[in-house]
Amino acid sequence: MKALSSFSRIPLGVLPTPLYKLENLSRELGKNLYIKRDDLTGAALGGNKIRKLEFLLADAKDKGADVVLTAGGPQSNHAMLTAACAARLGMRSILVLKKRGELTGGNLILDDIFNAEVRFVDTDTYDDVYAEMERIMDRLRQEGHTPYFIPVGGSVPLGCLGYVRCVEEIAWQSKELGVDFDAIVSAVGSGGTYSGLTLGAKLFLPGVRSVGVGVCDDPFADIAYDLMRETAALLESGVSVSQDDIHIRYHIGPGYAMPSPEGCEAVRRLARREGILADPVYTGKALAGFFQLLEEGFFDGEENILFVHTGGAGALFAVDMV
Repeated sequence: MKALSSFSRIPLGVLPTPLYKLENLSRELGKNLYIKRDDLTGAALGGNKIRKLEFLLADAKDKGADVVLTAGGPQSNHAMLTAACAARLGMRSILVLKKRGELTGGNLILDDIFNAEVRFVDTDTYDDVYAEMERIMDRLRQEGHTPYFIPVGGSVPLGCLGYVRCVEEIAWQSKELGVDFDAIVSAVGSGGTYSGLTLGAKLFLPGVRSVGVGVCDDPFADIAYDLMRETAALLESGVSVSQDDIHIRYHIGPGYAMPSPEGCEAVRRLARREGILADPVYTGKALAGFFQLLEEGFFDGEENILFVHTGGAGALFAVDMV
Protein backbone atom coordinates (compact mmCIF):
# COMPACT_ATOMS: atom_id res chain seq x y z
CA MET A 1 0.00 0.00 0.00
CA LYS A 2 1.19 3.50 -0.80
CA ALA A 3 1.89 5.65 2.25
CA LEU A 4 -0.39 8.67 2.56
CA SER A 5 2.79 10.72 2.89
CA SER A 6 3.71 9.78 -0.69
CA PHE A 7 0.95 12.07 -2.02
CA SER A 8 1.46 15.82 -2.35
CA ARG A 9 -0.23 17.61 0.54
CA ILE A 10 -0.22 21.21 1.76
CA PRO A 11 -0.79 21.42 5.55
CA LEU A 12 -3.71 23.85 5.63
CA GLY A 13 -5.41 22.57 8.79
CA VAL A 14 -4.58 22.77 12.47
CA LEU A 15 -4.40 19.05 13.11
CA PRO A 16 -5.09 16.81 14.89
CA THR A 17 -8.53 18.10 15.80
CA PRO A 18 -9.85 17.37 19.31
CA LEU A 19 -11.64 14.11 20.10
CA TYR A 20 -13.45 13.72 23.43
CA LYS A 21 -16.52 12.32 25.15
CA LEU A 22 -19.89 14.08 25.13
CA GLU A 23 -20.58 13.50 28.80
CA ASN A 24 -24.08 15.00 29.03
CA LEU A 25 -25.45 13.44 25.86
CA SER A 26 -23.89 10.10 26.81
CA ARG A 27 -25.84 10.06 30.06
CA GLU A 28 -29.00 11.19 28.30
CA LEU A 29 -28.86 8.67 25.45
CA GLY A 30 -27.35 5.68 27.24
CA LYS A 31 -24.27 5.24 25.03
CA ASN A 32 -20.67 6.39 25.25
CA LEU A 33 -20.81 9.17 22.68
CA TYR A 34 -17.66 10.90 21.46
CA ILE A 35 -17.10 13.76 19.03
CA LYS A 36 -14.34 14.45 16.53
CA ARG A 37 -14.19 18.24 16.22
CA ASP A 38 -13.49 18.72 12.53
CA ASP A 39 -15.37 21.98 12.85
CA LEU A 40 -12.06 23.16 14.38
CA THR A 41 -9.72 22.50 11.46
CA GLY A 42 -8.31 26.00 11.71
CA ALA A 43 -9.07 27.82 8.45
CA ALA A 44 -11.96 30.32 8.36
CA LEU A 45 -14.73 28.83 10.56
CA GLY A 46 -13.33 25.32 10.18
CA GLY A 47 -14.90 22.25 8.64
CA ASN A 48 -14.20 18.90 7.06
CA LYS A 49 -13.29 20.20 3.61
CA ILE A 50 -9.89 21.41 4.81
CA ARG A 51 -8.61 17.82 4.93
CA LYS A 52 -9.66 17.27 1.30
CA LEU A 53 -8.28 20.61 0.15
CA GLU A 54 -4.86 19.77 1.59
CA PHE A 55 -4.53 17.14 -1.15
CA LEU A 56 -6.54 18.85 -3.90
CA LEU A 57 -4.83 22.23 -3.73
CA ALA A 58 -1.43 20.55 -3.53
CA ASP A 59 -2.34 18.83 -6.80
CA ALA A 60 -3.47 22.18 -8.22
CA LYS A 61 -0.13 23.75 -7.31
CA ASP A 62 1.77 20.79 -8.76
CA LYS A 63 -0.09 21.35 -12.05
CA GLY A 64 0.71 25.05 -12.11
CA ALA A 65 -2.84 26.25 -11.54
CA ASP A 66 -3.44 29.89 -10.65
CA VAL A 67 -7.26 29.79 -10.54
CA VAL A 68 -9.36 27.26 -8.65
CA LEU A 69 -13.04 26.69 -9.41
CA THR A 70 -15.56 24.77 -7.38
CA ALA A 71 -19.31 24.41 -6.98
CA GLY A 72 -21.99 24.08 -4.33
CA GLY A 73 -25.16 25.53 -2.90
CA PRO A 74 -25.28 29.21 -1.91
CA GLN A 75 -24.29 28.40 1.69
CA SER A 76 -21.66 25.82 0.68
CA ASN A 77 -19.06 25.43 3.41
CA HIS A 78 -16.85 23.65 0.89
CA ALA A 79 -16.95 26.62 -1.49
CA MET A 80 -16.20 29.09 1.31
CA LEU A 81 -13.27 27.02 2.60
CA THR A 82 -11.93 26.63 -0.94
CA ALA A 83 -11.93 30.43 -1.24
CA ALA A 84 -10.19 30.76 2.14
CA CYS A 85 -7.46 28.27 1.30
CA ALA A 86 -6.98 29.59 -2.22
CA ALA A 87 -6.49 33.08 -0.80
CA ARG A 88 -3.88 31.75 1.60
CA LEU A 89 -2.02 30.17 -1.31
CA GLY A 90 -2.22 33.25 -3.51
CA MET A 91 -4.69 31.69 -5.94
CA ARG A 92 -7.80 33.24 -7.45
CA SER A 93 -11.06 31.43 -6.64
CA ILE A 94 -14.30 31.27 -8.61
CA LEU A 95 -17.34 29.73 -6.91
CA VAL A 96 -20.17 28.59 -9.19
CA LEU A 97 -23.20 28.11 -6.97
CA LYS A 98 -26.74 26.87 -7.44
CA LYS A 99 -29.25 29.69 -7.14
CA ARG A 100 -31.29 27.88 -4.51
CA GLY A 101 -32.01 28.48 -0.84
CA GLU A 102 -30.76 31.52 1.08
CA LEU A 103 -28.79 33.96 -1.10
CA THR A 104 -27.65 36.43 1.57
CA GLY A 105 -25.59 36.31 4.74
CA GLY A 106 -23.65 33.43 6.23
CA ASN A 107 -20.99 31.90 4.02
CA LEU A 108 -21.73 34.35 1.19
CA ILE A 109 -20.36 37.14 3.40
CA LEU A 110 -17.25 35.06 4.00
CA ASP A 111 -16.89 34.32 0.27
CA ASP A 112 -16.72 38.06 -0.30
CA ILE A 113 -14.23 38.59 2.54
CA PHE A 114 -11.95 35.99 0.93
CA ASN A 115 -12.28 37.84 -2.41
CA ALA A 116 -13.91 34.94 -4.22
CA GLU A 117 -15.75 35.54 -7.48
CA VAL A 118 -19.25 34.13 -7.03
CA ARG A 119 -21.40 33.14 -10.01
CA PHE A 120 -24.95 31.83 -9.61
CA VAL A 121 -26.65 29.33 -11.92
CA ASP A 122 -30.45 29.13 -11.70
CA THR A 123 -30.83 25.35 -11.86
CA ASP A 124 -31.70 22.19 -9.95
CA THR A 125 -28.89 20.10 -11.45
CA TYR A 126 -25.14 20.21 -11.11
CA ASP A 127 -24.87 19.28 -14.78
CA ASP A 128 -25.76 22.91 -15.57
CA VAL A 129 -23.32 24.18 -12.94
CA TYR A 130 -20.48 22.07 -14.33
CA ALA A 131 -21.27 23.18 -17.87
CA GLU A 132 -20.95 26.80 -16.75
CA MET A 133 -17.67 25.97 -15.04
CA GLU A 134 -16.35 24.48 -18.29
CA ARG A 135 -17.27 27.68 -20.14
CA ILE A 136 -15.48 29.77 -17.53
CA MET A 137 -12.39 27.55 -17.67
CA ASP A 138 -12.29 27.78 -21.47
CA ARG A 139 -12.24 31.58 -21.19
CA LEU A 140 -9.56 31.46 -18.51
CA ARG A 141 -7.32 29.29 -20.70
CA GLN A 142 -7.76 31.72 -23.59
CA GLU A 143 -6.61 34.48 -21.24
CA GLY A 144 -3.47 32.53 -20.36
CA HIS A 145 -4.56 31.17 -16.98
CA THR A 146 -4.33 27.59 -15.70
CA PRO A 147 -7.63 26.70 -13.98
CA TYR A 148 -8.14 23.77 -11.61
CA PHE A 149 -11.57 22.14 -11.26
CA ILE A 150 -12.84 20.81 -7.92
CA PRO A 151 -16.29 19.15 -7.98
CA VAL A 152 -18.93 19.58 -5.29
CA GLY A 153 -17.52 18.80 -1.86
CA GLY A 154 -14.11 17.86 -3.24
CA SER A 155 -15.55 14.36 -3.47
CA VAL A 156 -13.01 12.67 -5.71
CA PRO A 157 -10.55 9.91 -4.74
CA LEU A 158 -7.70 12.36 -4.11
CA GLY A 159 -9.95 14.39 -1.79
CA CYS A 160 -11.09 11.22 -0.01
CA LEU A 161 -7.50 10.68 1.14
CA GLY A 162 -8.10 13.48 3.62
CA TYR A 163 -10.57 11.31 5.51
CA VAL A 164 -8.56 8.13 5.17
CA ARG A 165 -5.84 10.15 6.92
CA CYS A 166 -8.41 11.35 9.48
CA VAL A 167 -9.15 7.76 10.51
CA GLU A 168 -5.44 7.14 10.97
CA GLU A 169 -5.56 10.14 13.33
CA ILE A 170 -8.65 8.77 15.10
CA ALA A 171 -6.93 5.40 15.55
CA TRP A 172 -4.04 6.80 17.56
CA GLN A 173 -6.33 9.20 19.48
CA SER A 174 -8.51 6.26 20.50
CA LYS A 175 -5.42 4.44 21.80
CA GLU A 176 -4.46 7.50 23.83
CA LEU A 177 -7.99 7.60 25.30
CA GLY A 178 -8.09 3.85 25.86
CA VAL A 179 -11.37 3.58 23.92
CA ASP A 180 -12.24 1.04 21.24
CA PHE A 181 -14.85 2.56 18.96
CA ASP A 182 -17.66 0.40 17.65
CA ALA A 183 -19.02 2.87 15.11
CA ILE A 184 -18.21 6.18 13.43
CA VAL A 185 -21.07 8.44 12.27
CA SER A 186 -20.88 11.34 9.83
CA ALA A 187 -22.97 13.52 7.56
CA VAL A 188 -23.13 12.59 3.87
CA GLY A 189 -23.59 15.60 1.58
CA SER A 190 -21.48 14.71 -1.45
CA GLY A 191 -19.96 11.38 -0.41
CA GLY A 192 -16.23 12.04 -0.11
CA THR A 193 -15.94 12.38 3.66
CA TYR A 194 -18.04 9.30 4.32
CA SER A 195 -16.17 7.26 1.70
CA GLY A 196 -12.80 8.25 3.16
CA LEU A 197 -13.95 7.43 6.68
CA THR A 198 -15.35 4.07 5.61
CA LEU A 199 -12.22 3.05 3.71
CA GLY A 200 -10.03 4.44 6.49
CA ALA A 201 -11.90 2.33 9.03
CA LYS A 202 -11.16 -0.80 6.99
CA LEU A 203 -7.49 0.13 6.90
CA PHE A 204 -6.86 1.50 10.40
CA LEU A 205 -9.85 0.49 12.57
CA PRO A 206 -10.97 -2.90 11.24
CA GLY A 207 -14.32 -3.99 12.60
CA VAL A 208 -15.56 -0.44 13.18
CA ARG A 209 -18.84 0.27 11.39
CA SER A 210 -18.99 3.53 9.41
CA VAL A 211 -22.50 5.01 9.32
CA GLY A 212 -23.53 7.97 7.20
CA VAL A 213 -26.57 10.22 7.44
CA GLY A 214 -27.50 11.53 3.99
CA VAL A 215 -28.76 15.11 3.88
CA CYS A 216 -29.93 15.02 0.26
CA ASP A 217 -31.47 12.34 -1.94
CA ASP A 218 -28.42 11.42 -4.04
CA PRO A 219 -27.78 7.65 -4.39
CA PHE A 220 -25.00 7.69 -1.83
CA ALA A 221 -24.68 3.91 -1.52
CA ASP A 222 -23.52 3.78 -5.13
CA ILE A 223 -21.50 7.00 -4.92
CA ALA A 224 -19.68 5.86 -1.78
CA TYR A 225 -18.98 2.41 -3.18
CA ASP A 226 -17.43 3.86 -6.35
CA LEU A 227 -15.38 6.42 -4.42
CA MET A 228 -14.12 3.78 -2.00
CA ARG A 229 -13.03 1.46 -4.82
CA GLU A 230 -11.27 4.29 -6.66
CA THR A 231 -9.56 5.58 -3.51
CA ALA A 232 -8.44 2.07 -2.55
CA ALA A 233 -6.97 1.72 -6.06
CA LEU A 234 -5.25 5.12 -5.76
CA LEU A 235 -3.62 3.87 -2.55
CA GLU A 236 -2.84 0.49 -4.11
CA SER A 237 -4.16 -0.87 -0.82
CA GLY A 238 -5.44 -4.22 -2.05
CA VAL A 239 -8.25 -3.95 0.52
CA SER A 240 -11.53 -5.54 -0.47
CA VAL A 241 -14.44 -3.09 -0.72
CA SER A 242 -18.07 -4.17 -0.91
CA GLN A 243 -21.55 -2.73 -0.65
CA ASP A 244 -21.78 -4.42 2.76
CA ASP A 245 -19.29 -1.84 4.09
CA ILE A 246 -21.77 0.97 3.43
CA HIS A 247 -24.41 1.92 6.00
CA ILE A 248 -26.35 5.05 5.05
CA ARG A 249 -29.60 6.39 6.44
CA TYR A 250 -31.23 9.64 5.37
CA HIS A 251 -32.52 12.79 7.02
CA ILE A 252 -33.36 15.19 4.20
CA GLY A 253 -36.23 17.17 5.72
CA PRO A 254 -37.94 19.58 3.30
CA GLY A 255 -35.05 19.45 0.83
CA TYR A 256 -31.33 19.87 0.22
CA ALA A 257 -29.74 22.85 2.00
CA MET A 258 -33.06 23.60 3.73
CA PRO A 259 -33.33 23.29 7.51
CA SER A 260 -35.67 20.74 9.06
CA PRO A 261 -37.48 21.08 12.40
CA GLU A 262 -35.69 17.95 13.67
CA GLY A 263 -32.31 19.24 12.49
CA CYS A 264 -32.81 22.60 14.20
CA GLU A 265 -33.84 20.84 17.40
CA ALA A 266 -30.70 18.69 17.19
CA VAL A 267 -28.60 21.87 16.83
CA ARG A 268 -30.21 23.26 19.97
CA ARG A 269 -29.77 19.97 21.82
CA LEU A 270 -26.03 19.80 21.09
CA ALA A 271 -25.59 23.47 21.98
CA ARG A 272 -27.55 23.26 25.23
CA ARG A 273 -26.05 19.97 26.41
CA GLU A 274 -22.43 20.37 25.26
CA GLY A 275 -21.89 24.02 24.26
CA ILE A 276 -21.07 23.06 20.66
CA LEU A 277 -22.52 24.78 17.59
CA ALA A 278 -23.57 22.93 14.45
CA ASP A 279 -25.17 24.24 11.28
CA PRO A 280 -28.90 23.60 10.65
CA VAL A 281 -28.71 22.12 7.15
CA TYR A 282 -25.78 19.66 7.10
CA THR A 283 -24.34 18.66 10.47
CA GLY A 284 -27.62 19.51 12.20
CA LYS A 285 -29.55 17.13 9.97
CA ALA A 286 -26.88 14.46 10.47
CA LEU A 287 -27.24 14.91 14.23
CA ALA A 288 -31.01 14.58 13.96
CA GLY A 289 -30.60 11.34 12.02
CA PHE A 290 -27.99 10.12 14.51
CA PHE A 291 -30.23 10.83 17.52
CA GLN A 292 -33.12 9.08 15.78
CA LEU A 293 -30.99 6.00 15.07
CA LEU A 294 -29.91 5.90 18.72
CA GLU A 295 -33.50 6.11 19.91
CA GLU A 296 -34.60 3.39 17.44
CA GLY A 297 -31.96 0.94 18.71
CA PHE A 298 -29.88 0.98 15.52
CA PHE A 299 -26.70 0.84 17.62
CA ASP A 300 -27.78 -2.02 19.91
CA GLY A 301 -24.66 -3.94 20.89
CA GLU A 302 -22.41 -0.97 20.07
CA GLU A 303 -21.39 1.12 23.07
CA ASN A 304 -18.63 3.52 21.97
CA ILE A 305 -19.77 5.70 19.09
CA LEU A 306 -17.87 8.57 17.49
CA PHE A 307 -19.68 11.42 15.72
CA VAL A 308 -17.54 13.38 13.25
CA HIS A 309 -18.52 17.07 13.35
CA THR A 310 -18.00 18.31 9.80
CA GLY A 311 -18.50 22.03 10.51
CA GLY A 312 -20.57 24.56 8.59
CA ALA A 313 -21.46 27.04 11.35
CA GLY A 314 -21.57 29.94 8.87
CA ALA A 315 -25.02 28.85 7.73
CA LEU A 316 -26.38 29.57 11.23
CA PHE A 317 -26.28 33.23 10.26
CA ALA A 318 -28.12 32.82 6.97
CA VAL A 319 -31.16 30.62 7.54
CA ASP A 320 -34.14 30.75 9.84
CA MET A 321 -34.09 28.13 12.58
CA VAL A 322 -37.48 26.46 12.27
